[in-house]
Amino acid sequence: MNGRVAVITGAAHGLGRAYAVRLAEQGASVVVADLDGAGAKAVAEQITADGGRAHAVAVDVADEEATAAMAAEAVGAFGRIDVLVNNAAIFLTVAMARVPFDEITVADWDRMMAVNVRGTWLACRAVVPAMRERSYGKIVNVSSDTALKGSPSRVHYVASKSAILGLTRTLASELAPDGIRVNAIAPGIVLSEPDPTPERRTRAAASQLLAGALVPDDLVGTVAFLASAASDPITGQILAVNGGGYM
Repeated sequence: MNGRVAVITGAAHGLGRAYAVRLAEQGASVVVADLDGAGAKAVAEQITADGGRAHAVAVDVADEEATAAMAAEAVGAFGRIDVLVNNAAIFLTVAMARVPFDEITVADWDRMMAVNVRGTWLACRAVVPAMRERSYGKIVNVSSDTALKGSPSRVHYVASKSAILGLTRTLASELAPDGIRVNAIAPGIVLSEPDPTPERRTRAAASQLLAGALVPDDLVGTVAFLASAASDPITGQILAVNGGGYM
């Protein structure tokens, strides 16, 4: 990843933070983008203190002007954009309703789609021009294995993550002539919060074949691979990283 510039959305906490730290460790200059501007700044400062290169950006990915500004800041800070990891989503840091489908409000549904689906689309649209300039780029979208198997009491979240699968495959087709690869990961239950409850640990471990609940470090290798030149022959693929929870 030496010389590469990676933009990671939702990078102030949890999985996004882990992706940012790993790509920086592998030599990438990282743009830490998040709705939580102070959190993004803290992550960028830690990466810099550890010898990496990072720049923090406060962004609401559901906002068209904000995502355009994010891409402009990335180019301004590092001169290019090679990688986008679309991690920002409503799930843990931004809480979502967990109720039957007919109890979800229209406002909750629309906000979920605005962040998880429109936000992913807008972030792609913002960075692709910089990638096209070099006829090369990597986009890694974050879906969920719930999009592959369904999950009760959060139909708006599952629907949004299902949309990411179609978006990924369609963009892979559209952007292949530009040398831009688009892939997605579909994580299982990942203990990304600071202090998971015993109940959540038990549920996470029970959802997969392999022993031991997943933690953020279990996903960073796959994201780093898809962001690197090692995955250049791969596009339009969905990788389920879930300990065998879905096959």
